[in-house]
Amino acid sequence: MKPAPMQDFTAISRLRIIAVPRLVAAGRWRTEAMRSLSEPCLLWFTKGQGRITLQGSTRGYTAHNAVFIPPGVMHGFDAGPAVFGIAVFFGRNCDVTLPKEPQHLRIREVHAQQEINLLLDAIQREQASDIAARERATQHYLGLLSVWLERQVLRAEPEASRPDATRRLVARYAALLEKEFRSGLGIADFAARLEVTPTHLTRCCKSACGRPASALLQDRRIFEAQRLLSETRIPVGHIAASLGFASPAYFTRAFHHLTGKSPTAFRRSA
Repeated sequence: MKPAPMQDFTAISRLRIIAVPRLVAAGRWRTEAMRSLSEPCLLWFTKGQGRITLQGSTRGYTAHNAVFIPPGVMHGFDAGPAVFGIAVFFGRNCDVTLPKEPQHLRIREVHAQQEINLLLDAIQREQASDIAARERATQHYLGLLSVWLERQVLRAEPEASRPDATRRLVARYAALLEKEFRSGLGIADFAARLEVTPTHLTRCCKSACGRPASALLQDRRIFEAQRLLSETRIPVGHIAASLGFASPAYFTRAFHHLTGKSPTAFRRSA
C-alpha cells in the first residue's frame, strides 16, 4: 500500500498535524530508522514512553515531553502501542520563529501542558474548517505555538547540562554523516575527518545511543534508498551508486538485511 501523502518527510511544504500512532502505524519502514527532515518538526507526547535519538544521542521520553527537530537533523524514535501524541510538520516554507537547535523539553507545569494542548486543538480546528480567514488564524496560532516553544526552551536552559565530550563527538559525527552519507565514505573516513580513531568513534556512538557508528551510517543510507524506491522510478543500480554503495549486489544485500526485502520487492509493495 502506498504511503499517504502526509508521511512524506522530504517533499511536502505545507503544515500537517498527525497523531503519533498514525505516524507510527503508517511509517516509512521504521520510525526509529535514522532520517532527517527538510522541514521543522515538533513531537508532543501525551501518553506512554519510548526512546528518541537526536544527533546520535539517545534519551528516553515520557508523557508531556516536547521534542523539536530542526531541518537537516538526523533522528529516529521508537513508539509502542501505548504511546500517544501529536507530530507537527511545519512545512519547508514556514516563516514563524523556531529554535535553531534540537530541543528535548520535559514540560512539568500543568499550565504549560494545557496551553500547548489548546493551541494544537485550535490549529487542527482551523485546518478542518472552511470559514473565512482560517489560514490567517492558523498562522496566528502557529505564532503562539512558536512563542510557547521559545519560552519552554528558556525555562529549560538552567536545567540543561553541557554535553560531555562523548556526546559532542557523536553530535559532530551525526551532522557530518547527514551531509556525507551519499558519498561512499566509510567509518575510517568519517573518523579521520573528526580527528579520532574508528574504534573511539564507535565506542562513543555505542555509549551515546547504543549503536555502533557503522549502524547509524547504514541505517541512514538504507532509509534514503527506501524513500527513493517508494517515490521515484530511478533504477535500483542508479540508487545504489547515488548512495555510495560499491555495487548493486552489495546494496541489495544491505537493503535486504535491514528491511527483509530486496529493493525490487520493496518497490513493488510500496
